[in-house]
Amino acid sequence: MADFPQASILPRPERAIEALGDAFYDRVEPARFPQSILRWRNDRAAAEVGLDTLADDEWLTRFARFEALPGSLSQPLALRYHGHQFRQYNPEIGDGRGFLYAQLRDGDGRLMDLGTKGSGRTPWSRFGDGRLTLKGAVRELLATEMLQALGVPTSRTFSIVETGEALERNDEPSPTRGAVLTRLSHGHIRIGTFQRLAYLREAENMAALTDYCLHHFYGENAGPDAPARLLGHVVERTATLAASYMAAGFVHGVLNTDNINISGESFDYGPWRFAPTWDSGFTAAY
Repeated sequence: MADFPQASILPRPERAIEALGDAFYDRVEPARFPQSILRWRNDRAAAEVGLDTLADDEWLTRFARFEALPGSLSQPLALRYHGHQFRQYNPEIGDGRGFLYAQLRDGDGRLMDLGTKGSGRTPWSRFGDGRLTLKGAVRELLATEMLQALGVPTSRTFSIVETGEALERNDEPSPTRGAVLTRLSHGHIRIGTFQRLAYLREAENMAALTDYCLHHFYGENAGPDAPARLLGHVVERTATLAASYMAAGFVHGVLNTDNINISGESFDYGPWRFAPTWDSGFTAAY
C-alpha cells in the first residue's frame, strides 16, 4: 500500500455519458484473460476518486476482469468517433481495443473517466486483436508519469495488469507479453467525436454533445451561443497543451484528431519521444 494518506473521499460513481444515448457508443464485453498479474497500480490517482483502498484482489476484479463498478456503467462502452489520420479522413474507426469502463467524481466534483487499452475486440477493431503488449503499457506509463511531473496536462496511467497472453507483433520481437491498461482522465470526447456527427449530419446529437462537454468539462450551461463558447474553450486548452508539449520537448507520434481530447488532456501514447534538440521536422516513431 502507498506511503501517503489514503483517500479522504468515498467513491462517487456516475454514468453521465449514458444520457447521450446509444448513438455515441456500443455496449461491449471485456476479454477474458488466462492470467491477471498486477504490474502497476497508481494509488495517488486512485485516491482522487476514492479507489485507493481497494485490496489487490478487488483491484484485479475491477481492472483485469472489469466487473462493473457499483453505481457506474453496467457494461463497458466502446466509443464511436472518426478522425483525420496521417492527412486522410477515416470514417471507420472508434474504440478498437478499449472502452469506457466507469465514470466517477473526484474530490473537486469533476467528472472523471476510467478508460482501457488492450481490453479486447470491439465492433471497431477491424483486423486488430484488441490487445496491448506489456511493452506498450509500460511505454504509456513512462510518458504519463514524466509529462505529469513536467506539468503537461495528461491522462494518468491508473493500472497495468499482465494478462498471460503471448502476442504476435510486426514491430517488436514476438511472441511478446500481453497486458491491459486502465487510464484516468477528465474525458474521452475527441475532436473526432464531433467530426463523426458532422459527417453523418446528426445535428441533434451534435447539440447534445456540445451541451455535455460544456457542462462536464467547462462548468457552463447550454444556450444559443453554446457552440461558439465550446469552440473557444477547446482552442484555448488545445493551444495550452501544444505549448506545454513544446516547453517539455515532447513529440506525440499519433496526434490525429481521434487522439485530441476536447478536455485539453494529452492521451494515447503509442510512439512518442522527447526531442534531444530542437528540430521542427522531428517525428516520433517506435
